Parts: sequence; C-alpha cells; structure tokens
Amino acid sequence: MLPLIGSTLLIGNKQMRLTKILMLAGLAIAPALVALPALAQQAAPAQQPVPTQRAAPFADPALKPNPANIPFVLEADIPWTGTVGKLQQYKILGDANKPGPYIVLMKWWPGAYSRPHFHEKLRYITVISGTWWVSSSTHYDPNKTYPLPAGTLVRDEPNTVHWDGAKDGPVVLQISGEGPAPNIGVDEDGNRLPPRAPNAAAASGEPK
Repeated sequence: MLPLIGSTLLIGNKQMRLTKILMLAGLAIAPALVALPALAQQAAPAQQPVPTQRAAPFADPALKPNPANIPFVLEADIPWTGTVGKLQQYKILGDANKPGPYIVLMKWWPGAYSRPHFHEKLRYITVISGTWWVSSSTHYDPNKTYPLPAGTLVRDEPNTVHWDGAKDGPVVLQISGEGPAPNIGVDEDGNRLPPRAPNAAAASGEPK
C-alpha cells in the first residue's frame, strides 16, 4: 500500500508531476466555475410582471369640461339601436346608407355573425373592445373564423368577400367610410345574391 497525503501519491518525482497536473486542471476549471452564476442567470426565465387591475380614475365634477367645448358620451350612456343579443349600432357621423362620409360603432353580441358578403367601397375598421372573429371564405362556418383582438386596425377592401361576428363575448367596432355602403351577399360560389328585404335583414341581426 502506497502512503497518501490528501490526494497526492508520495512517489518521488511522480508526486510533483501529479501535483502540477492537478493544479493545471484546477486552473482550467476555474473560469467555468466563475461563469456558472452568470450562465444560470441568463438561462433562468425572466419573471413577468403580474398585471394589476387599475381602478377607474376619479372624475372631479368641478373639472368637468364645458359640454359646449367638449361634448362626450360615456360608454354606459351610448344610445345603441338595433337588437340586443344580436347586432347594435350607434351613428357617430353621417349614415352608411346615404351618400357622404360616415363613422359608426357596431356591437356584435356573442354568437352573432353576418353572412358572406362584400362592399363596393373601402371601409376602415378599428376593434375598440373584445375580439372580432372574421373570415374571407364564401363558406359560412363560425368555427373557422380568425380572432382580431382589441386595438387591431383593418382595411375592408372593396369588392372582396368577408364576414364576421363575435364568439365568446361582445365586440365593439368603429367603422368609417363613404356611403352608401350596403352589404351585398354572395353564395358559396361567390356569386352575388339579390338584395335582402330590410325586414329580413333586421330579423337576422345583420347590418343592412
């Protein structure tokens, strides 16, 4: 049995050689050991801040602006027209059924959709709240629609087929363009359908 001191063999010159090997090995490993904490910090997933529910800002009645200067309507007070549970509208400017520019708010209720159609004029759409579900297919199937979240900006190109609605919750859209801009329905082959009677369109909850 050879005597041991720590991990070094007492074998003359071999002792010095083995000591040098161990020292060199330690020097080679040291940088890696120093870098480990930094590497671990890089590998660790960044902690995402937890969103907090902000309270509505306090509205001091004394600071309410002169309605002659800044007339406004709060969301809860919007005088919607149409059918609750299907489709409602509020005209901000003009009328989409008459010549001239228009801006309208449109609210789709959950499970309500238009049918494949197109418009002859360009429209600009902003998703104000909720998720808007859309499709450019001539085949009507709500399970094959694409979600556009609040804040999405959309160009509704003229003479191109599309349809849309809401799935799990209501969605509010702001639509602007040049009237008149009626919905022109199409069949599954993309062929233009005859205009629907106003009463039939109203009963289905679709826009005119």
